[in-house]
Amino acid sequence: MQARPLKIAGAYEFTPKVFGDARGVFVSPYQEDVFTQTVGHALYPVVQSSYSVSRRGVVRGIHFTSVPPGMGKYAFCLRGKAIDYIIDTREGSPTFGMWDSVELDPHSARSVHIPIGVGHLFVAVEDDTTISYLLSTGYVPEREHAIHPLDPELALPFPEDMELILSDRDRAAPTLAEARRMGILPDYAESLRLDALPGKG
Repeated sequence: MQARPLKIAGAYEFTPKVFGDARGVFVSPYQEDVFTQTVGHALYPVVQSSYSVSRRGVVRGIHFTSVPPGMGKYAFCLRGKAIDYIIDTREGSPTFGMWDSVELDPHSARSVHIPIGVGHLFVAVEDDTTISYLLSTGYVPEREHAIHPLDPELALPFPEDMELILSDRDRAAPTLAEARRMGILPDYAESLRLDALPGKG
């Protein structure tokens, strides 16, 4: 498995070997030894495993969780294709407001690690795009927040050849600057502290 740091501190892309033969393929999207060597600690106790299925053009995000407790994520694509965006929403971070992206699909079997406090979004490039997540905390609605995915200051480069489909929640979400004024963004130092704890909330 190969690891590549992304522009956002603590976020990484992981690309495993894909073993194929006449029967199909076998792949291990998460390998703890490589993850620990790269990040400096194990992933986290997985509290929840989830997946989403999206048609072409669906945008999910930008989502982040209140800190504390925060939520670390490890995401990979089981079917279809997605462009995954990691956005630094941590107040006080040296890369605050910056983003990076990774193309996820089952052929490359790439995965992304989204550390605590960092925002996450993907857009489905194909119908039936299925994204699987390993999560460090369970979903609690009142802890979950969103940034508008079309925030002009972020200027995320979505594919121009598709109609974007947003949820009502994401369509009504504040911009990053508005969320900052509202005081709902995660604190950088606290996010780093929680991300390094053995129990991760």
